[in-house]
Amino acid sequence: MKAVICHEPHRLGIVERPAPQAGDTDVLIRIRSVGLCGTDYHIFAGRHPFLEYPRVMGHELAGEVVQAPSGSALRIGQSVAVNPYLACGTCIACRNGKPNACVNIRVLGVHTDGGMCELLVVPEQAVLDATGLTLDQAAMIEFLSIGHHAVMRSRLGKGARVLVVGAGPIGIAAGLFARLQGAIVTLVDARSARLAYARDALNFTDVIEASPELAAALRERTGGEMFDVVFDATGSLAAMAQSLNYVANGGTLVFVGVAPGDLVLSDPEFHKRETTLLASRNALNEDFEQVIAAIRSGDIPTAALQTHSVPGLDLPERLPGLIAEADHVLKAIAHF
Repeated sequence: MKAVICHEPHRLGIVERPAPQAGDTDVLIRIRSVGLCGTDYHIFAGRHPFLEYPRVMGHELAGEVVQAPSGSALRIGQSVAVNPYLACGTCIACRNGKPNACVNIRVLGVHTDGGMCELLVVPEQAVLDATGLTLDQAAMIEFLSIGHHAVMRSRLGKGARVLVVGAGPIGIAAGLFARLQGAIVTLVDARSARLAYARDALNFTDVIEASPELAAALRERTGGEMFDVVFDATGSLAAMAQSLNYVANGGTLVFVGVAPGDLVLSDPEFHKRETTLLASRNALNEDFEQVIAAIRSGDIPTAALQTHSVPGLDLPERLPGLIAEADHVLKAIAHF
């Protein structure tokens, strides 16, 4: 079979590999659609802290069942998505119902080879029923689930004032699910094109371009009170530190994006607000299930989220261009 492999930073290629063999409890999937995300771009650029090269990327995966275990409810040809977080099931996080934070987690496309290939074997418990969704919609389940998980972590209430800093795919996902929970959502980003698309295509009516006067503009919008919940999806340590200043007294700050290095927050600002500080990592099965239900019901505008399509085997030539055009790329999907 053919696979797209990142040999080293800035060098993608197409390789031939033997077709994988499914074990007794595994599912063999013919991959059809693979969403591209910031993780893939960081791997290509050599900026991912947990990765060894060469690596087959791809963790936003959808395809069709080729082979399933005996007695499985899965059907040959069934449309499925994949939960790419392969947890050990025995560590303290897994025992406490948080496999998304598994001590020994292996994420497809990061710690182990992913789905930018024609065939992939995964454990049956990692397979998600995507019946009723297009394969491109199914490939969007994973990144949407990250946003959904962050919103569920925040426990925001109806009518809450919510600020999302970073209008990339994860920030947009958090904004969409916060809005579905009845929150009043404001988006901030340094890229005017991203904000214009969020306003015009996704109906986020309150968007603000980041500037040195951002804090003053946010105070004016909220009568000086700032926001009940702030989601930072920038992956920038500087932006994450600044996001504390946008939290209302008694409010919550959720870090969805992750960045290498040490994060420094102002302790007086943190304490005077009695801030609730949360990290949000990956997603849980219930997040995947609720996202699938939201797509099926039409609550998530998947057609507007997908801005680009590319043949999978063209990625060695096309990926650098997608990165260069990042201001105008919300979600690109590769087809195999």
